[in-house]
Amino acid sequence: MSESKVRYSKLDRYYQQFLTDEDSARFIQQVSQVYMMETLEFLARNGGRSTRRGAILAIGFLGDFEQNETVGMALADSDRAVRMLADHNVRQIWIRQGTSGQRRLIARLEWLNSVAEYSRVIDITTKLLCKNSHLAEAWNQRAIARCNQGEYHLAIEDCRETLNYNRFHFSAAMGMGHCCLQLDDASAALDCFRLALTINPDLENLRGQIRHLEQILDGR
Repeated sequence: MSESKVRYSKLDRYYQQFLTDEDSARFIQQVSQVYMMETLEFLARNGGRSTRRGAILAIGFLGDFEQNETVGMALADSDRAVRMLADHNVRQIWIRQGTSGQRRLIARLEWLNSVAEYSRVIDITTKLLCKNSHLAEAWNQRAIARCNQGEYHLAIEDCRETLNYNRFHFSAAMGMGHCCLQLDDASAALDCFRLALTINPDLENLRGQIRHLEQILDGR
């Protein structure tokens, strides 16, 4: 058996074993001992169905924002299981950007938004973005806070910045669409929802909204 086939079969075997025992620690240890991140990314893009599944799972455990492109592309994979793994893991990848301190701060921003501390989120995020404007998830967290405070125009601007630094951030596209609806701009909302669905075709809840908006706009 060629070396390439051995490397493929090992990842497939590790993945199948994980499905059986759900031992994530062992899966991570096995994969990290054999594969470099560059190889996992290659397999995620070019491997067979089972191999792509194992690669995306491994990248979700071991990768960071540098792997956002690979996992983001997997959102539109031909295999549903790959898409589901990508949908879960890409959200973890998004918060692994910046220094360790910045990552901890982004995690705190998520929590503050969850407990409706929107003013604190805006204050902390504004200061954070002055230090590193490339933090896509920081823009997104501020967009969430601004939207919940009714600052829809500002939230839309933050969603655009999120997508500027992370073109796979379907959540920001969805959020921007909802802000547009609050501003009674159905046409812009439709564009945003279509963009989100293009990035992540499994957002089934959006299909109904898109059809509804299309009907409204066609009836004008």
